[in-house]
Amino acid sequence: METTIAGQNINLNPEGYLLDLNQWNPEIAEHIAQEEGIELGEEHWPVLKFLQEQHRQEVALSIRKVGKSGIVNIKEFYALFPGGPLKKASRIAGIPKPASCI
Repeated sequence: METTIAGQNINLNPEGYLLDLNQWNPEIAEHIAQEEGIELGEEHWPVLKFLQEQHRQEVALSIRKVGKSGIVNIKEFYALFPGGPLKKASRIAGIPKPASCI
């Protein structure tokens, strides 16, 4: 489905994930984060960039992998993205929902 976020037309799947990472920008991330009830701070951005890099390298993502990234530990990851950290962070980062997420 096509929608407009931050003045840009973007394509989303039925679950609200971007279909094309090239359409992502920080304003879109802020908008999606608000929908998820998250106010992005400086500590969120390195996590989002890590997820995008892993996606570009076609690495399967998991909470454990993020926790071992050296960017955040698992407890911090849950604190930054409460209520489904990998699912929410992936959506905000503009990448598909990881297969490990229900």
